[in-house]
Amino acid sequence: MKSILFLLLILIAGFYFFSINFLTTIFCISFLVFFHELGHFLAARHMGVCVEAFSIGFGKSLFEKKLGKTTYKLCALPFGGYVKLKGQDDLDPLKRNYDTDSYNALKPLQRIYILFAGSFFNIFLAFLLYIIIGNLGLVKQAALVGDVMSASAAEFYGLKKGDLILSIDDNKIRSFDEISKHLSLEKMNFKIQREDQILNLSVEANLSKAYNEFLQEVEKPVLGIKSSTEVVRVFRSGFDSFVFAFEESINALNLVIQSVIKLVTAQIDPKNIGGVISMADLTSRATDSGLSVVLLISALISINLGVFNLLPIPMLDGGHIVFNLYELIFKKELPIKVFEGLTYLGLALLISLMLFATYNDILRFATR
Repeated sequence: MKSILFLLLILIAGFYFFSINFLTTIFCISFLVFFHELGHFLAARHMGVCVEAFSIGFGKSLFEKKLGKTTYKLCALPFGGYVKLKGQDDLDPLKRNYDTDSYNALKPLQRIYILFAGSFFNIFLAFLLYIIIGNLGLVKQAALVGDVMSASAAEFYGLKKGDLILSIDDNKIRSFDEISKHLSLEKMNFKIQREDQILNLSVEANLSKAYNEFLQEVEKPVLGIKSSTEVVRVFRSGFDSFVFAFEESINALNLVIQSVIKLVTAQIDPKNIGGVISMADLTSRATDSGLSVVLLISALISINLGVFNLLPIPMLDGGHIVFNLYELIFKKELPIKVFEGLTYLGLALLISLMLFATYNDILRFATR
């Protein structure tokens, strides 16, 4: 009953703050969780492990059906999910059993394979979403010079307002955000369209202070141009969509990993950590911008989910991978008392992190 009441509170708050778009949030998060758990499920079945339950959501079961040895559930609290493997119980390791179809009967590397599969499926899902995004097209700012800053490299080398940048060193430029990716401090060949003329300009960027993705001040090559208000829809189809998907998946993966490293090493403010409210805000606002933007946000969240679950924190897949690496190296299981202590420590850490992220979300909403 408590789960149902909590679900009603979530729905009322969600619809109040995000309108009907909140349904997009529920669907996206539930689907990402489903795909993550599907990875564990398929890997476990591949290893011959009995999957006792496959649940989307936590709390009271709203719908369940048993097929074979597995009970499939849809539960009241939609922000999560799990697969219950035979013989696996984090909070009571004494319930372990070593039947032939049990998780614990597997060798450490086989268990790691099951644990890693969930995150792999999230990253693979992002790759598939990027393929769809490429074919649907994304609305971006055109690679059109809206203004040239005074005393800039662009002004010195003859770029003018209204120039359309077609390529840099034979790298095709489709949108304004692609320009910075190809800038260097060496001479570059710019192919531009100026009215009805196609021109080639030799340009060298200046080193200047700018901000990176984490709002940190860095030095990077800049031209000194501003974008125009003109937009274009950029398509990536055929084999090009696979190249686009691979590049975007690697870029997003690198961005998320760097974010984690910078947070752990205190290079960026922990106030940047967001939780479910931030995800609801992003996905709900993206709904108004079209399907491509919703899928783009979903792909990034999927990669975030995959990386987060690989962190070496007990209760997460990454923590269990560390436990299995210990067994692989030392040829013995982690002592039960140590396992229990680390599990409860991990649970406390995750709850604290969730509360802190929610606190940050509320502060951001309150100061809008």
